[in-house]
This record gives sequence, C-alpha cells and structure tokens, in this order.
Amino acid sequence: MAVAALTAAVAAVITPTAASAVTTQQAVPLPSTTAADVVSAGNRVFVSGGRLSDQIVVAAANGDVLTTVSGLPGPTDLLLSADRQTLYVALPTANAIAALNTGTLTEFARYDTGAGECPKSLALTGRYLWFGYGCDQWGGNIGRIDLGRQPAVVTTGVVSHDYYDAPVLTAATQNRAVLLVGQPSLSPASAHVYAIGAGGVLTLQHGNEWSVLGSNLLDIALDPTGATVYTAAGAPYVVQAFPASAISTPSTTFATGPYPNAVELSRDGTRVAAGANAAYDPDVFVFTPDGTEQVRYELGAELVAGALAWSPNGARLYAVTADWQGNVPAALHVLTPPTA
Repeated sequence: MAVAALTAAVAAVITPTAASAVTTQQAVPLPSTTAADVVSAGNRVFVSGGRLSDQIVVAAANGDVLTTVSGLPGPTDLLLSADRQTLYVALPTANAIAALNTGTLTEFARYDTGAGECPKSLALTGRYLWFGYGCDQWGGNIGRIDLGRQPAVVTTGVVSHDYYDAPVLTAATQNRAVLLVGQPSLSPASAHVYAIGAGGVLTLQHGNEWSVLGSNLLDIALDPTGATVYTAAGAPYVVQAFPASAISTPSTTFATGPYPNAVELSRDGTRVAAGANAAYDPDVFVFTPDGTEQVRYELGAELVAGALAWSPNGARLYAVTADWQGNVPAALHVLTPPTA
C-alpha cells in the first residue's frame, strides 16, 4: 500500500567546531503509530512496526513511503545481509525469523526458533545468523542459524550464561570473529565479548567491570574492526566507548544528555550517531570517534530506542520517532549530517 509522503523541514544545530557543510532534516509520517527499528539498503529504507504490528514500511532513500510488507507478526529487530539483498526480521510473537528479498520484497524463508523463544535481536557473521532470545525472566540466551547448510540449521542455548531478558546482539562489519552481547533490563548493565570459533562455537573473552556501563542498557555497537565497544544506557547521560579487550574504563564519551537510547556507527567508522530519549532537548547527535560533536538534531518527538541507521555511503542518517501512547503516526526522519 503506497502512502503519500508529507515532509517537514526542521532546523539542525551545527556546533562551532563542526564542518560548515549544509545539513538538512525532514520528517516523513509513516502509516503506523508504532515502530521498532530502521535499516538502510541504500535505495530503500525499512522500518519495522514492532510487536503490536504485522508490517514493515518500505521507503525510498529520501524518505518517501513506497509500500508496506504485511504478514510479519510482531516485527522488531531488522538486519541486512552484507550485500544488502536480504532483510532478516525478528518475529518474537511468532518465535521465528523471516528472510525477505530487498528487491522483490518477497519472503523466501522463515526460520522457526522454537516455541517460547521470542527472538528479538539479530547479528550476522558470515554464514552464521545470531539471535538473542527470551520470553521470560532469566530465560534469555543466544541462538545460531547456520545459513551455510541446506536446510539451514537452528541451534539455541549456545552459551552457558543465562540472560535476564533477550540479550541485544551486534557484530563488526569487517570482523567475523567477534560477537558483542548486551544485557538489557538490569541495573547495573552488562556486556560480553565472545570470540566466534570453528563451527560457530562462542567463547567468552571479556565482560564489563562492575557498574561501568550504567543502568538500563538500550543499545550497543561495534566499530567496523570489532576493536571498540559502544553502549547507550539510560544512565550515565553519555554514550560510552570501551576497548573490546577491556570493558572497564571508557576510552571516549559522547555527551547526549538524558537518556541515551541509541548508538550507530557509519559503515566506514568515521562518525558515531548517538540518540537520546529527550522530551524537550535534542534527540540525535553526530560525533567523530574522538568525541567531537559535529551536529545535533531536535526531532520534535520521542526517538525509538535503537532506531538509528546510516545509509551505506554515509550521506544520510535515518531516525524513527513514535508516540508511546500511539496517538500520532510514527515518523521517519531523514538527516544529512556534515561529511567532514
């Protein structure tokens, strides 16, 4: 179903130390009042509707809504394959993960993760599609789908450590040997770095020191090489960066104000996007890796936790807002930060 795009320009603030490049911002209403995640394949942008929805919104690179894909119960986390031809969709209410062709928008596979597993978070390292799952307290764990076998083989409970809730996962784009796992819903928060060995065996390498991540972890990221861990938690009021080899003392912090809820690195690792659940303050910030702020944006609505995505070429940054009461349509914000 195609929806006409209504856009609104909003001002962005460039810091004195930032490049003088022109930055623009527009907001496009979506045909849904809920949203969960956003990813960019370059020419198309995908926004999942969340657990109360059954659809994904498909937009053009400029934000214009093109169509929707329905029949996806409770779509939450989204993940693109390395060639951007496959979109993986976590379906926690269906205990499954769907695979869609990003060109034809057809679903060509659905992987059953088992009754009562509720997969919520996805990561990809070569042939292995990882998912963080968990429906009940202390029922969380990590699952693995071996896409290199036909039919694909699904394995759950691949680590001995149980998580309080479904863990959040991410992987490095240039390093298939590292998987970062974060524990939401607990205070203090925790994160673990796993090495991926032969056969997809996970070996715990590092964890965080007591309380250094803060509380209410909402999003995590890795730099392209897998050497640096980024965390966004409700407190402290900064996005933090840590060496993956020692999650003990932040190497860099990125000031967002209350309450950090998203972090995303550009594909080349030269810019860090950070988001916050700020009712009356800027919601999205762009930094260089050394913590220098380039630009900040006021979206005029609540940023969905984790809902930031760079375009593959880094020319655009996408953010999604939604009203927690569901009174107004969710919106896709198309931002063009400075390139320097």
